[in-house]
Amino acid sequence: MNDEQRLLFAIAATFLRRKRKRRSVWVHGTIRARSQHGEYHRLVQELRLDEVRFQQYFRLDRTQFDVLLRRVGPLIAKENTNCRRAISPGERLAICLRFLATGDSYRTIAFSYRVGHSTVAGIVAEVAKAIWDSLVEEYMPVPTTEDWREIAAEFYHRWNFPNCVGSIDGKHVVIQAPNNSGSLFYNYKGTYSIVLLAVVDAKYCLPEDTLLPGAEHLGPQPYVFVADEAFPLRRDLIHRVFNYRLSRARLTVENAFGILAAQWRMYRRVIGISPSNAETCVKATCVLHNFLRRTMRAVSYVGDGEASGLHDISQVGSNNAARETMRVRETLVNYFSAEGAVPWQPQA
Repeated sequence: MNDEQRLLFAIAATFLRRKRKRRSVWVHGTIRARSQHGEYHRLVQELRLDEVRFQQYFRLDRTQFDVLLRRVGPLIAKENTNCRRAISPGERLAICLRFLATGDSYRTIAFSYRVGHSTVAGIVAEVAKAIWDSLVEEYMPVPTTEDWREIAAEFYHRWNFPNCVGSIDGKHVVIQAPNNSGSLFYNYKGTYSIVLLAVVDAKYCLPEDTLLPGAEHLGPQPYVFVADEAFPLRRDLIHRVFNYRLSRARLTVENAFGILAAQWRMYRRVIGISPSNAETCVKATCVLHNFLRRTMRAVSYVGDGEASGLHDISQVGSNNAARETMRVRETLVNYFSAEGAVPWQPQA
């Protein structure tokens, strides 16, 4: 670099320094007063005296909140520095749960909790991931062969559908159109979304074929998932196309989506965050759904659907139904009309 280039570089650097806007304050006064007037330090502590209102605010009761905090606390704790005091794990968890429970903008939550809106953005993404990482192994594990049999038995007991190991469906999670995404996230409903594909009470690997109850002469039949017409007709995936019995079995996944959206109101809004962060939040609500259903006291819903583990799913092939698939479906149709008939079936 010659002398002329050095001079031009020095002039440009000076010009940029002059143009840079200087901060009027390092930390705004409203944020400095967080420990005295912030929502976590005032309202949340008051809500701890009222179990019902606390649960309405967070969608978790006090015991569940404390249990969850003990599990995720070590993953989200930050150290204090000489410049500022770190936000506590409890407050970080509260901010994330409040976003999931309401779907409010980062800026709205930032004003309530008296933190920066960019701080809220970082907290939501980090804590949602920590919730998934800390709960998934216990509350959304990959089922074993024995688990499949128990799930199939429960479907038969509750919904009169044999050999069913899960009800599968998809839900559009509406997001704000990402910058420069074109039609990547655009869907047929005219919105931008990511898709939550859930299997309620079962997932992926299937146990070996087994006999239908009371119909041993039909021979071993495969375990199946139940779905609607949006899914391809396969040997292990049966559509709601022939009678009321299959519709009853499919109610579990529809009920599960209804419960999920009722608990976590972010599903009822256009989520104004990046697709990757939206995916992290969706996974967090799914594992929290199972966590709540297994730890909730004196609360029940129609259907006992629990979402199974979420993993990357390859693209589905063509919808051409194989002959074996048609045979399985016809076998179930005949079974429901004969050995597998129930007393109320003619009036359904």
